[in-house]
Amino acid sequence: MRWIEHEAAPSPDGREEGREAPSRRTILGGMGAAALLGLAGCSRSVDMPGMMGLDNITTGSIRADRPVPPISVDSHITSPDVMYAGLTDGGFAVPAVPYQKVKSEFRRQIVVDPTGEAPGTIVVHTQERMLYLVQPGGEAIRYGVGVGKDGFRWSGRANIQYGREWPTWTPPPEMIQRKPELVKWQNGQPGGLMNPLGARALYIYQNGRDTGYRIHGSPEWWSIGQAMSSGCVRLINQDIIDLYSRASKRNPVLVV
Repeated sequence: MRWIEHEAAPSPDGREEGREAPSRRTILGGMGAAALLGLAGCSRSVDMPGMMGLDNITTGSIRADRPVPPISVDSHITSPDVMYAGLTDGGFAVPAVPYQKVKSEFRRQIVVDPTGEAPGTIVVHTQERMLYLVQPGGEAIRYGVGVGKDGFRWSGRANIQYGREWPTWTPPPEMIQRKPELVKWQNGQPGGLMNPLGARALYIYQNGRDTGYRIHGSPEWWSIGQAMSSGCVRLINQDIIDLYSRASKRNPVLVV
């Protein structure tokens, strides 16, 4: 979607029961299901990294003995060669991601929602390095993320106030002190392929105030799954473009 709100430039960055009708889901069964799953790269298993270990943050945790509902199949979410192909966006040629080098659990996929949160909620599980965008009907779109280093992380409930396409990045003074070479960007680095905020940024506010933290893209696809940012949540550029298109202003955010 296109963000239509025009606000002042963001402050510096400091720091994805039961069966539905067939029209909503593709019901998988028998050999046809196996073939379709193999083609789409869509997993129905709940025993995978990021699906477990959420019991302490929600009441909707996944148990090994819980029946697994059928999972939707969408080539834009479940087929890596489609998801991570090169594309032109905003006048920039975003390169293809060599997804074979990205751990499979960190590739975008549809999963059974493990969070118990309302549809539309963005849940970031920093320990698992996963972001969930909760969907209706018990599903979630899951994205692998990079998170902040120890001492730079933020957690809590908040919301997305607004977003930007190919945003400007301005390093805060304390970051310039740590990395003097960034002084050239003290007035802002224009959006582009090498901008640390990547193709999109979602700005996190809590109680009407800017937290200084963002959910944003990154050209450094190899950093997904690691803790190396200055506190923000980073996604592969193709993934943040996808998440941005599905998010809306005021989406609830939970970071744990």
